[in-house]
Amino acid sequence: MVTPQRWERALAALPYLLVLLPALFSLLREWRPEVLALALFAAAWHWLVVTAHPAWAARRWVVIVYFAVLLAAIAALVRIDTVFTVTGVGTFLQCFALLPGLWAYAGVAVTVGVLVAARPADGRPPVELLASFVVGVLISCMAGLVFQTVSEQNERLRRTTAELAALAEENAGLQAQLLTQAREAGVLGERQRMAREIHDTIAQGLTAILTQLEALGDVPGAGERLATVRGLARESLAEARRSVHALRPVPLEGTPGFAAALSGVAGRWSRVSGVPATVSVTGDARPLHAEVETTLLRVAQEALANVARHASAGRVVLTLSYMDDVVALDVRDDGAGFVHEPGRSSGFGLVGMRQRVIRLAGSFEIETAPGQGTGISATVPAIPAAARS
Repeated sequence: MVTPQRWERALAALPYLLVLLPALFSLLREWRPEVLALALFAAAWHWLVVTAHPAWAARRWVVIVYFAVLLAAIAALVRIDTVFTVTGVGTFLQCFALLPGLWAYAGVAVTVGVLVAARPADGRPPVELLASFVVGVLISCMAGLVFQTVSEQNERLRRTTAELAALAEENAGLQAQLLTQAREAGVLGERQRMAREIHDTIAQGLTAILTQLEALGDVPGAGERLATVRGLARESLAEARRSVHALRPVPLEGTPGFAAALSGVAGRWSRVSGVPATVSVTGDARPLHAEVETTLLRVAQEALANVARHASAGRVVLTLSYMDDVVALDVRDDGAGFVHEPGRSSGFGLVGMRQRVIRLAGSFEIETAPGQGTGISATVPAIPAAARS
């Protein structure tokens, strides 16, 4: 099968071959400088107008001048040696390549007329010359029709190939989008399953324990221990509910933005813990990918939970910083602090936060010392929010 690229290369080379090969045969039989000069001129003229400046073909007067000069050169060559009659084949192809519609057939007729008139008469009667003209026009038009058909087929093949390539690229994008959506749906489904499991087992069991302890009231001699048990049960229930809350990204739903969701989390935590927590935002806030916002929200929730449990802090400051290619969350308190040794795990909460951030190719840092408070910094790539169709 002839590909469009091969067809174009053959079509581009054919006019030169149909001029230079007859010239070679003619010069091998008899050396004539005028043949070499005219053949080189015809090839150079075609190169100048068609090959070097293809945009010139859009100008009608340029095409007319091109054919007039080319036919004059071919007529002179045919007058010298009839072997150059085959050069007219290249001119026929140029007629169909450069002239629109019926003008191409008119160009073929003119070319055949020039070739017939340029050949030495050799005593041939006018009827024979007319027959040669008619036969030449018919054969040339048939060849031109085949040429046009092949050209149109190659053009359709080119367009079809381009459309298929565009469809393949679009399908690849859609497949990637579907895979991403399937992954996100799977992650969300697993989180919801885990949330239901925690709610239906641990949380419900702790609620039942608390109910039974409240029903016991104060037992003589065991009041202090029962109070401790109640406290531990309430704390465990709060942790279970917080875990359920963390697995379901509710704070991100129905809010005008991630900063508002973060402020809501901080506000609720302050009301429960009694510790003031302020949120500040720097840079140009913009929607980010749901996984990025969820990760930072979970880091904030875990950090605040750690402050409530261990820090004995009087104040907490959360800073959300939007930068060009990353977004950072800093949570700092003025509490007791602790001894932190890099490279060693400092508790499940810190390990979980670090794992969440690293999973997004981010960085997680801890700054703390006994009596100097604690600072937690999470930096993740600022992946834009996924477009919704």
